[in-house]
Amino acid sequence: MATDRAAPHPGEPPLIGDHLAMDLLNTQVRSNGEDVDLWRTGEDVAAWMARLGLDGADSGVGTPETLLAQAKALRALARGLVASRKAGEPVQLDALNQHLHAYRSTPHLARDVDGHFVLQRRAANDDAEARLGPVAESVASLLVEGDFALVKQCEHPDCILWFYDRTKSHKRRWCSMAQCGNRHKAAQFRKRNSDAP
Repeated sequence: MATDRAAPHPGEPPLIGDHLAMDLLNTQVRSNGEDVDLWRTGEDVAAWMARLGLDGADSGVGTPETLLAQAKALRALARGLVASRKAGEPVQLDALNQHLHAYRSTPHLARDVDGHFVLQRRAANDDAEARLGPVAESVASLLVEGDFALVKQCEHPDCILWFYDRTKSHKRRWCSMAQCGNRHKAAQFRKRNSDAP
């Protein structure tokens, strides 16, 4: 699973945000200087949810177009809320509360892959907003419990990915050391060698 998260298949959103709300924002990336939406269909949204192990990802109820529209609306809302909170600006909660109120869930006892008991929440209905309920809840959780000094955007100038810095020193700079960190190191190396006599 770690490989899947760090190096997704081409066109799949990376799962490197260390928080579901950050992974939501990272469904848009920058490629060759242009922003690219990695959610082109409702099936893309459902596949992303399945990779994250979210309940309802495989639900066939509702149209894929509705799921796509709701997911994109939630992502745009989350991006604005995170940016406002990060900047210390007032945060408007009404729209997020609408998403949260559409999510009705019940506790469900299950076993994980190792056979241990886990308590999950299951959506009471299968419409798009309910399926996205855990994602909306993660955005709310970030706003309430998150340390926004640790909510960071990758420092590489060509990257728009976000992450929650869970490193011990809290000095993470890159979405991924293997990606943007190495690009930065290579650029610094080229610069040093071009400046050498």
